[in-house]
Amino acid sequence: MPLYKSIAVSTNTKVFIWKITESFETLSNGIELTASSHKRLDSMKSELHQKGFLSIRHLLKEIGYTDSDLIYDSFGKPNLKDGKHISITHSFEFCAIIFSENKTVGIDIEKQRDKILRIAHKFTPLKEYHTIANHHALIGKLTIVWGAKESLYKIYGKKKLRFLHHIYIEDFKFEDEKTSGEIRYQGNVFSYQIRFLEFEGFTCVYAF
Repeated sequence: MPLYKSIAVSTNTKVFIWKITESFETLSNGIELTASSHKRLDSMKSELHQKGFLSIRHLLKEIGYTDSDLIYDSFGKPNLKDGKHISITHSFEFCAIIFSENKTVGIDIEKQRDKILRIAHKFTPLKEYHTIANHHALIGKLTIVWGAKESLYKIYGKKKLRFLHHIYIEDFKFEDEKTSGEIRYQGNVFSYQIRFLEFEGFTCVYAF
């Protein structure tokens, strides 16, 4: 079982990262899906997406849950039937979950790619990055900011937030491996802690 990494954020909050190396058939073994999950799996055109879907179910087993324990609300946000908190992410050959017994949580994995430079103006003020001359460092920092905003967006769980105008990420140093962020929306301010790590050309960011 390729559990790539597990992180104990606190006594009640944990992150699990899975690297997808198995075949679809291998991943299918030992996994029971609900009828709606079977239908969703069959509708996926990409085998990589299918394997990511199944890998998430293996991660659910890591925290003592099954596919039937996972439900989605009308906005598509995943929840656990017992009221505990979960967030899910999948990017290429990596997927991950963050699970907490007592905190709202969000997680995102992104592949570090030049594409982030083309869309950066849509989610962050570019003037804040003018001092970063190194191309790799710029991609790395923008990917962390995107992942942080995506994580907070998942925590909020509704569709009206705009990354550029409603989600703010405090500046950070790579070596700190942490920052903080806020959702500022309709007169309300919600603050969160953010952690990040990089591996094999990917960035994982999680918030709580």
